[in-house]
This record gives sequence, C-alpha cells and structure tokens, in this order.
Amino acid sequence: MSSQVTLTLNPAFRVAPVRRRTFGAFVEHLGRCVYTGIFEPDHPAADEDGFRTDVLALTRELGVSSVRYPGGNFVSGYRWEDGVGPVEQRPARHDLAWHSTEPNTVGLDEFMAWAKKAEVEPMYAVNLGTRGVEEALDVLQYANAPAGIALSDERAANGSPEPHGIRMWCLGNEMDGPWQTGHKTAEEYARLATEAARAMRQEDPELELIACGSSSSQMETFGAWENTVLTEAYDHVDMISAHAYYSEKDGDQASFLASADDMDHFIDSVVATADHVRAKLKRDKRIMISFDEWNIWYQHRAESRPPSGDDWPVAPVLLEDVYSAQDAVVFGNLLISLLRHSDRVASASLAQLVNVIAPIMTEPGGEAWKQSTFHPFALTSQHAKGEVLDVRLAAPTFENARFGTSSAADAVATWDEETGELAVFVVNRGAEAELALDADLSAFGDLDLVEALTLYHEDPYAANTQDAPDTVAPQANDSVRLEGGRLVGALPAISWSLVRLARRSA
Repeated sequence: MSSQVTLTLNPAFRVAPVRRRTFGAFVEHLGRCVYTGIFEPDHPAADEDGFRTDVLALTRELGVSSVRYPGGNFVSGYRWEDGVGPVEQRPARHDLAWHSTEPNTVGLDEFMAWAKKAEVEPMYAVNLGTRGVEEALDVLQYANAPAGIALSDERAANGSPEPHGIRMWCLGNEMDGPWQTGHKTAEEYARLATEAARAMRQEDPELELIACGSSSSQMETFGAWENTVLTEAYDHVDMISAHAYYSEKDGDQASFLASADDMDHFIDSVVATADHVRAKLKRDKRIMISFDEWNIWYQHRAESRPPSGDDWPVAPVLLEDVYSAQDAVVFGNLLISLLRHSDRVASASLAQLVNVIAPIMTEPGGEAWKQSTFHPFALTSQHAKGEVLDVRLAAPTFENARFGTSSAADAVATWDEETGELAVFVVNRGAEAELALDADLSAFGDLDLVEALTLYHEDPYAANTQDAPDTVAPQANDSVRLEGGRLVGALPAISWSLVRLARRSA
C-alpha cells in the first residue's frame, strides 16, 4: 500500500518569473573539463577551432544558459594574459589548486568562441587571490573595451576585433576558504572586492558584479562572512555567491535524500543576512544570490583528490564521479530548490559541465555520453517556463541523522499563462514507499495531460556508462492521469518526475 502526497497548485501562488540563468554551468581549467572535454583538436569530431562538436551538441541539448569561467580554485592563481595571443608563445604554468600543469592553449578568446558556438552567456571570474584591482581592470578592458586603447587593440590583433561584451563578473572565488590561494579574512576580502568593483564600474557602470559568499553553509564563518562583505560592498555589487555540494556519506542514505533541505536553509540564511544589511544601511536595492557552484560531489573518492609529489600532469583524471539513479533524484531535487527561490536566486551554475563532476562525459578520441544527472537538468531547463509557483504540499515524513524530520516528497511547478503550459516537478525522497500522487489542478481550468516522465531505477545505485549510456533515463509514467481537476498517479521510491499539462484548446 502506498502513502499519499497531496499537492495544491494555483496560478495565483506566484514566486517569480523563471530565470533562464538558473540553468547555468561551469567550465574550469580542472582535470579534463577543458582539455579532452570541450577542446580536443585531434578528435574526429573536432571543428576548425579544436572544439568537440559532440560536446557542443550535448551542451545545447542540456539547455545550458550561461557558463562560469575559468574557475573555481584555479582562478586564484591564474594570469589571464597567459591565455591570449599566439598559442605557441603562451607559457605553461603550474596550477597550485589542482597540482596540474596548465598549458594555456585555451584562454579567454577561445572560451568566448566556444561560448558563441554553445549558445551560452559567459560569466567571467577575476583573480582576487594572488592579484587585484589592476589585473581585474586589465582583463575587463581586454574583454569589453571598444577599439582604440592598448588592451582592446591587443584583443583585435589576437583575432577578436569586436568586444566580447561579458556582463557577469565574479569578484574572485571562495575567498573564505583556507584552501584558496590568496585566502583572505572577510575584512580583507571585503575591501579588495569593493575597490575592484568600484574600479570596474568606472570602466562600465552596467556590469553585473558578484561578491564571494560562503563556500559552504558548514563553514564556521557562514553568515558572519556575508554580513562583513556586504556591509562593505553593498553599493557596488549585485549578487553574492553561494556554493554547495552533496553526497551520501558513510551509508547515510536518508540524509543524502534530504539534501535539498540544506540548500533551502543556505538560501534562506543568505537572504536573511543580505536583507539585514539592507535594513542596516537603509538601501532600496536587494542583493540577489548567484548559486554559482552546486552539484553532487563525492569528495572522499580517490578520483577527487589531486595528484601529489613531483608530478604536474596536464589534464589529469580528477573529480570524474559516476552518478547513480539516486544521485540524479537528489540532483533534480536541488533544481527544485533553486527554482523555488527564483525570487532571490538570480543565477546558478552547475559545477561542472564536462568530465569533472559533470553531466557530460567524454572518452579522449572516443565517444561522449550522458550521465544520469543530465536528464533532470535538460528536462527542467526545457520545460520550466513562465512563472514559478509555490506548491502547497502534504506528505509523509522520514527521519534522518542530519536534518531530523524531512518530507518524503518535494515539488515545484511553473505556469506559462500565455501558452497555457503547466509543468510539475516532483520527487519521492523516501527510500521505501511508493507515493500516490494527488494534485489539485482545478484552479487552472480544463487541462490536457501532455506527458508524464519518471526517472527511477529499481537499483538506486545503477549508473550510466560509456557502454550502457541509457541505463538510467526518464521513462513514461503510464500511471499518471487526469481525473476531473485532479492529477493522480504513482511515484516510485527514490524517483524524480516531470508532468507536463496544457490548457485545453477551445
């Protein structure tokens, strides 16, 4: 016998418009994300610029809206000018963050060429770890200034006569973390970020600037860091970042299935702190959140640890997690959390795009394939349109070590009033029981069921591989149907589902 989850939806329960930037991703010079990931000039599918066209096609299918670049921890030791100009003259450098050698074959201009082909908006991070205001201004002028000054003329000479027009800029990366090259206290970072932002706005007042927030809600400085940074930088930035990674630890499946509870808490806490500073400073504008690193990441696994010793490899295998059906369900639930907070989460970046804790995997010289997490991202990006709706939910609960008591289900919906399209995203987070879905849709009038898809596998640890790339993928859920103004059906244990409906034609 199944338990029941009851959803109440109403087109008046609006949170905010769906933000396309919610569906961003991240390309860092880390492991095989760039080299043999997006870029492999000797690959049979490489284009004239060395980019893998199979990866480009999968990136577009994934529905990525923006891409953060070039890091990540990598950026805190990066010299942007190493990656421009004639490739044969570019210096190789040791990357301290990932104990690798960076050949600098791909840099800013190459990334912008790739972004255009991938049809994504760029988000660029500046180095505020080992560098500062001058270098931030230099890379901004190189990227965005019109012809007529030294750096823009250099860009033109390097083959990009038109400005790149990058609007979103990250002021460093995870500067709260002791692991970060050039790690700073909140006070030190706040002053540097404020001065960099002030100078960059003198160059271009229309930039969107993102200050570093906490790299985890588990940091001892969480909350206090945001308060200090925003008190100093409030007038000069638009967003503050949040980063979060989740995994099943020590066999604690229940806590892992409830991971979105932590993301909800993280977002709500940053919003509370930002609004406290807003009130304290008596400002009108609201600071938004850039959740520009999020994913499932098994940091304890051997493949997640950088090499040690005297070996400094180019593009080593790093962070190449293989994702299960269960991982994809939790992943889909994190997307539900991000959508639910669209009133304050203005941008998000899945970390990362290819090979490195990624939805897309590649074999050097060989195939590219989809991990299990590819599917909830692609389907949510494709079908979340119009307004995000606050779904009222009643469901059984389950106990877990980290959060105490959590709901066995979670859901969000989007409603496009113009087209009459309704999308319901729902997860069964319980490990044991099937849930009977009962959703009241009467407030939307006459609807037709377009499709119901469920991502589920009887073995929650089943995963896709190069040889079996479709082991975990969404399937039609034939149990879901409309009965009058109600949507009913069955949701298997540990499953993610999308139900699409549309206003009935006259």
